[in-house]
Amino acid sequence: MPGRRSITSFLTHPPSPSEIPLAQALDTRVREAELIEKLEGGTVRCFACGHRCLVKPERRGICKVRFNNGGTLFVPAGYVAALQCDPTEKKPFFHCLPGSDTLTFGMLGCDFHCGYCQNWLTSQALRDETAGVMPTDITPDELIALALRQGARMVGSSYNEPLITAEWAVDVFRVARPRGLKTAFISNGNATPEVLDYIRPWTDCYKIDLKAMDDKRYRQLGGVLQHVLDAIRLVHERGFWLEIVTLIVPGFNDDEAQLTQAAQAIASVSPEIPWHVTAFHKDYKMTDPDNTPASTLVGACEIGARAGLQFVYAGNLPGRVGRWEHTFCPDCGDMLIERHGYVIKRQRVGSDGRCPSCSRRIPGVWS
Repeated sequence: MPGRRSITSFLTHPPSPSEIPLAQALDTRVREAELIEKLEGGTVRCFACGHRCLVKPERRGICKVRFNNGGTLFVPAGYVAALQCDPTEKKPFFHCLPGSDTLTFGMLGCDFHCGYCQNWLTSQALRDETAGVMPTDITPDELIALALRQGARMVGSSYNEPLITAEWAVDVFRVARPRGLKTAFISNGNATPEVLDYIRPWTDCYKIDLKAMDDKRYRQLGGVLQHVLDAIRLVHERGFWLEIVTLIVPGFNDDEAQLTQAAQAIASVSPEIPWHVTAFHKDYKMTDPDNTPASTLVGACEIGARAGLQFVYAGNLPGRVGRWEHTFCPDCGDMLIERHGYVIKRQRVGSDGRCPSCSRRIPGVWS
């Protein structure tokens, strides 16, 4: 199993300290956008995320990293600000190549401003003066060569919101796919049909954060609930392998009504979509709520099962959530994948994606 390494150990020439302002450094690492509609007077409509920003000349979108210069929308390209090779289960994808590693890369910027963001140093760049990481230049070929050297079986775009850097992710995935690697977006789900159609030919897997079932709560984070619910349906209809995560924050989205509504919304699209409920810990600007207890995760899993979801998981409290770490066959009940955190202790799903006991098809990416 490859070691877990940070960006500075991956790259031969990490960036040296610079007095160049971050915005200036980012604005030189760009390419022309594809996810746009050009309008009169040099104004551009952007389709990268659900905000559908109308970006006038010399202005930026809500994400801060897509900007209009003289009537042309420019978007991030040619760099990374975060890079890690670690278990695919950490993304989390529990039904995609169990036991494999994913090389995950990220850029800067986000279309949301979640107060509890665990990747705020990258996601809130150009919005929060205390955030930001200087970019490190890299090419798609170099990224994929690195993934192969590390023994990764998938590459994923994450750490900031990958939809706002979709053109760069596709540039990377165009190199990854012919080399036999799977590809993934780890996203907040604020998608548009246009961006999903753009990335679909090159993207296998898609993770969506379903953050709450209260639109007022979503607007506090910078999003719209309906956009994410629509994206869940659109992603599933387009044939991506989809898994959904809800980070349970005490006092924010942990009430039974919201959890029931979330489970029912997912099940209405497909009861086979895995739902991960994970534990909050104090981070960034949200330090008031208590950390999520294991009992809350177990209760949420039980709600998911009652709603008809066939694969419900409690995450990031290994050894404390009982059966909800593992994968069971919905038909015969046999344990198919035994986990402890991100470690696979037993894996019985065959490359044909079937239960070895009853031959029931288990949805996912197994080979």
